[in-house]
Amino acid sequence: MVARAVDVVFPPRCAGCGDGRWPFCGRCLTALEVLAPPWCERCGRPPRAVERCDDCPPLPVSVARAPFVYAGPARAAIHRLKFSGWRSIAAALADAMVAIDPPAADAVTWVPLARRRLAERGYDQARALAGAVGSRLHLPVVRLTRRAVATAPQARRPGDERRVAMRGAFEPLRRSPPRIPRRVILVDDVLTTGSTAAACAEALVRAGVRQVTLLTAARAFADRGRVYTRTGSQPGLWLPGDLPR
Repeated sequence: MVARAVDVVFPPRCAGCGDGRWPFCGRCLTALEVLAPPWCERCGRPPRAVERCDDCPPLPVSVARAPFVYAGPARAAIHRLKFSGWRSIAAALADAMVAIDPPAADAVTWVPLARRRLAERGYDQARALAGAVGSRLHLPVVRLTRRAVATAPQARRPGDERRVAMRGAFEPLRRSPPRIPRRVILVDDVLTTGSTAAACAEALVRAGVRQVTLLTAARAFADRGRVYTRTGSQPGLWLPGDLPR
């Protein structure tokens, strides 16, 4: 009720530019870079149909999907979600995340923040995204892992260094649910090299999970020029048939 009252007094603004229509104004909708087939069957990277590619995240992540390239309005929206407290953006991004039809799962979980970052931001953006994704897929949202090590920011590290830095960064919860889901959707905001998600997936496997699907709001590429995308969209919910062409 409080959230709805706030929305009436302060109507949501465009998640991309912060000024136009919610969730993305017309200008930002046309600027969104949408990932679309043909793509790598395992990680969803365009531009060609292959079973796996050099940019696939490490095992035990079995499948990875993201609706947007981490650029332009999508990047701005994620920054507002992470650093400016625009929690409602999680709902808008979740609509696009579930529209790409992720593999079947039994539950949704997320890549948890370290305690210090959680205290700095006031909430966990990955958990907010997971809650919205679970609601749309009608799946339970369960916490299954915790940060065992508070790692330094990984954004500027190459992939090999990230993998080394993230080893052992996560562990299963000491008090896990009585029944561990066999198939899990692991949610995070951005996929870069996949090292963080793979480290979290390793903890999930140790907890008893059999299949880990990584679902993120966007994906960062070192060579964006070689990535085929579709641009332009329509207002409202993203449905499989309504993704930009």
